Amino acid sequence: YPPDDMEEFERMRREKRGFMAGLREINTALREMPRTMRQLAPVQICTWLGLFCMWLFYVPAVARHVFGALDPQSEAYTRGAEWGSFAMSFMNITCFGVAFLLPKLAAATSRKTVHAICLVCGAVGLLSVYFIGNPWLLIASMVGVGIAWASILSMPYAILSTSLPAARMGVYMGVFNFFIVIPEIIQALTFGPIIRTFFGADNPRSSLYVVIIGGCFMLLAALLVTRVREPAERDVPERAVIEADEHTPLTTSVSAQPVPSTGLVDDESKR
Repeated sequence: YPPDDMEEFERMRREKRGFMAGLREINTALREMPRTMRQLAPVQICTWLGLFCMWLFYVPAVARHVFGALDPQSEAYTRGAEWGSFAMSFMNITCFGVAFLLPKLAAATSRKTVHAICLVCGAVGLLSVYFIGNPWLLIASMVGVGIAWASILSMPYAILSTSLPAARMGVYMGVFNFFIVIPEIIQALTFGPIIRTFFGADNPRSSLYVVIIGGCFMLLAALLVTRVREPAERDVPERAVIEADEHTPLTTSVSAQPVPSTGLVDDESKR
């Protein structure tokens, strides 16, 4: 629907044009970030740290841990890499199937409950790699990650969208993606030195350890989801509602118009 005051709307658009105006808008959005978004930020950071650990190290972990390959040029390593990629394809297959079930599950419970359970499935999938010796069981590990992946692509945004002011929806959705990109950049720049320092440059099990760390990150994200407060969860005491009704007169609607006035519906009093 068009704004009530189109001139004011156009004036605000002109003021927000330009690079510096965009930075000021982002800075303001960060300072005035809704509570739900602040609570979702660490969830996203931990989630995507876990995913990045998987994407970078799952295949070499399979090759070295499951297939026992020490030489990256060996046939065993090649077979392990192929099996790792094959298992990861089931992540996307599972994601496609689970995505259709998530709305119904969220309606029956809550979005954050569904997201927490899905993240736990992903964490179990990554942590289970440590105990897997049979290549076929790798499919099960990626089924767990696929369940998490379906929720990661939808539930945080569904939770967030109900808590954002409509006028800043685009800005906040863009800022929300900071919590995905920034930790990935930091991880890409620091994980190499961290792995060499703590696990050893030539440690054949270092890739497996990073996958396990990824599972721990995802498990932490699942725990952090439980503290997210969805707008629909705001409890208003019954007594407060009754007292408000006692002091607020009941008035009838001037218009049957179901949307904010746009000036397109004539006022009966002016006819």
